[in-house]
Amino acid sequence: MMKELLITLATALVEDKSAVQVTVDAPDEEGVIVYHLHVAPDDMGRVIGKQGRIAKAIRTVMRAGAVRADEKISVEID
Repeated sequence: MMKELLITLATALVEDKSAVQVTVDAPDEEGVIVYHLHVAPDDMGRVIGKQGRIAKAIRTVMRAGAVRADEKISVEID
């Protein structure tokens, strides 16, 4: 469910929608699941935003969704 949410958020922001990929790491010793968002190099600015505002908003939405699913997550933008 969380992976689909991240893909939906990212594809709404980028031009090259086929380049959006999300990989998920297994939970670490603290139970945190790391989601890695990969986008085309030209779309990095769109996903990060000025001063990282869009990236912060993506992380906030994902964290809110994770709380509802009773998970601890982190989002990395690669």
